[in-house]
Amino acid sequence: MTDTADLTLDEIRVLLAPAIAENAAFDGWSAAARDMAADMNGVDKDVAALAFPGGAVDMIDAWFASVDAAMVAMLPDDALAAMKIRQRITALVEARLDATAPHREALRRALAILALPQNIATAARLGWRSVDAMWRAAGDTATDYNHYTKRAMLFAVYGSTITVFLDDESEGHGDTSAFLSRRIDGIMRIEKAKANISRRSLRRPSLSRFVGRLRYPVI
Repeated sequence: MTDTADLTLDEIRVLLAPAIAENAAFDGWSAAARDMAADMNGVDKDVAALAFPGGAVDMIDAWFASVDAAMVAMLPDDALAAMKIRQRITALVEARLDATAPHREALRRALAILALPQNIATAARLGWRSVDAMWRAAGDTATDYNHYTKRAMLFAVYGSTITVFLDDESEGHGDTSAFLSRRIDGIMRIEKAKANISRRSLRRPSLSRFVGRLRYPVI
C-alpha cells in the first residue's frame, strides 16, 4: 500500500481517481465511491474529501486526466513516430477507449453527470483537453486556425465514437473500431481538401503582392 502521509492533495487526486472509477460503476460518482477508494489506498476519508471539493465533477475530472495519461503511456513517442498521422490519431483514440473499457458503466454514469446543464461547460473543457492531448501526442504543432479546427473535428469524432463504444457488445469492440475508422477517414479527407485549397490560394494572383512589387520592384 502506498504511504500517503506526505502526499499533496493533487497527488491524492491522481492516486484515488482510478479506484473511484472502479467503485463508481456500482455506487455512482458519490462520496461512498470516494471513501471506498480512500480505504483501498490508505488515505484518510476526510483528506480524500478535501481532494475533491467539487464532488462528482472533480472526481470525473481527475479520472479523465488519469485516462489521458494512460493513453499517452500506451503509445510512447518511438511507437507513434513509425506511424502516419491517420494511424497515430486512430491508435490514440483506441488507446483511450482501451483505458476506459474496464469501467464502461462508470464512464456512462460520468457522461450522464456531465450532460447536466450546469456541467456542460466542464464537459466541453474536459473533452477539449483530451483531444488536445491526442493531437499533441500525435506530433501536431499547429498554432494557427488549424490548431482549433483539428481539435474541433476530433472532438466531434471522439464524442460520437464514445456513444457507439458504450453499447458495443462486439468482440474486441470491433464495431467501435470500424465506426472510428470511417470517421477518421472523414477527417483526413477534410484535411487534404484544406491543404489543396491552401496550395491553390498560393498560386492565385494576389493584389497585395502586385502592389508590393510596384512599390518595391525586384532588382
